[in-house]
Amino acid sequence: MKRINQLLIICLLLMQGLFAMGQGFKNPVIPGFYPDPSVCRVGDDYYLVNSTFQFFPGVPIHHSKDLVNWKQIGYVLNRPSQLKLDNAHYGVGIYAPTIRYYEGTFYMITTNLSDRLNFVVSTNDPTGEWSDPVWLDVPSSIDPDLFWDDDGKCYVTTSKGGNYGNNIWCTEVDLKTGKQLAKPRMLWNGTGGRCAEGPHIYKKDNYYYLLLAEGGTEYGHRATIARSRSLFGPYESNPANPVLTHMNIGGQSRGIQGTGHADLIQAHDGSWWVVFLGFRPQDGRFHLMGRETYLSPVRWDKNAWPVVNGNGVVTENMDCETLPQVKVPALPNRDDFNEPAHRMEWNTLCRPHPEKITLNKRKGHLRLYADTITMNEYDSPIFMGRRQQHIKFRATTALDFSNLKDGAEAGISTYMSKDARYDLAVVSRNGESYLQLTYHLSQMHHLEREIKLKGKQVYLRVESDKKNYRFYYSSNNKDYEYMGSMHVKYISKEVAGGYTGIYIGMFAQTKNDNGSYADFDWFEYSGL
Repeated sequence: MKRINQLLIICLLLMQGLFAMGQGFKNPVIPGFYPDPSVCRVGDDYYLVNSTFQFFPGVPIHHSKDLVNWKQIGYVLNRPSQLKLDNAHYGVGIYAPTIRYYEGTFYMITTNLSDRLNFVVSTNDPTGEWSDPVWLDVPSSIDPDLFWDDDGKCYVTTSKGGNYGNNIWCTEVDLKTGKQLAKPRMLWNGTGGRCAEGPHIYKKDNYYYLLLAEGGTEYGHRATIARSRSLFGPYESNPANPVLTHMNIGGQSRGIQGTGHADLIQAHDGSWWVVFLGFRPQDGRFHLMGRETYLSPVRWDKNAWPVVNGNGVVTENMDCETLPQVKVPALPNRDDFNEPAHRMEWNTLCRPHPEKITLNKRKGHLRLYADTITMNEYDSPIFMGRRQQHIKFRATTALDFSNLKDGAEAGISTYMSKDARYDLAVVSRNGESYLQLTYHLSQMHHLEREIKLKGKQVYLRVESDKKNYRFYYSSNNKDYEYMGSMHVKYISKEVAGGYTGIYIGMFAQTKNDNGSYADFDWFEYSGL
């Protein structure tokens, strides 16, 4: 009987293991504006970073045990000494980062187009503080990659050329000083697609493999690969390029588009995977949440080319074998602003403003001190937002506007950029308070509706579906009144431009510096 019980236990454990290895997953693995993913492994721990452009803090870092379930553990760039974003707009700031681990140290290398271009930071603890930047003496370029060869020499590979993305250059560097140790050398210019960029080098089976992103960040995006017996080439293009794309017939009808900008990783069980970006169109060909982080299995036989998901096309519901999955707790939908520090989902524009975006002036409230820098400027308005992560969502906040003086304004914004946003805000005028729904579209600023408010508190809400954003208000958080709606397309990437995604957040601004401020009691976001 004891022997039978032991066998039963073994069978149950095996069944559980098979179930864990075969349950598949849903893409994107990190939804919302998390573009240009890069990943590294230390034992059975995985770390992933993304680009952030004009938002502060910069370069969120996530941790996973299975490549499917990710938990944010911090930001790589969380100090002004690391991240200068003065007057940054949606086309500059932090571009594609690469994260690597070498001989006990984590390195993150990236480009800041608002500063001195390429730099590297490092740490021994990815959950803690990272170093200040070491600026690199490499060709003016973007999307730097780090690669250590077998002899310990370190190389930075970048995209350089007209509009930056024409060819790929490699430079041996000293990471302690940032100085060149040898003259830069050109490796490859891709397969002919525009914007050859996002390079990553891997060494496998005595080949150097060079993975690129081509075709821009839109529907023609793709990943291509070449290889050479020598680091400096010549590189042979994969006859089956691109290895990942949805621009062909097999992928054009998918709910995921713009796939590309990839990074390969070998898991601790020997399997190969790729993280990459893509986006989800809605109401036709418009996407709003930005480029998100996706995952796919890779077959990479000895001396062969990597094959992504069998045919280079992926799905939202991936029915494939995975590593044993380790779930991570979801963030609470509601932030009551009771913690001494801001939760990790929150970002500001360009600078942190701790003196004007604060949790320590009124217990259980976020206080925003209105500034004369407005949401209409490429600067750093008083704004704190979080990413939209669902096509259908609801966001609600409770606003105490009793300390808004004439000329001041505070509320909630559905924000793509200063020129593409929908604002629902309280405006103080002649001693009275008014709720306004305003659409800001390039040079057009349209006041859709205005109502006079009573009392000193209002609840503001925005909801979305595939076609529209809808705006509501309430005096009691129960009976919500409809204010208006607007089509999603006008603030989509296809219309508004840029490289980011929609943020939902709170703001305060004023025409004159009169000490106005707004208190937000809580903010709640949930997918529908």
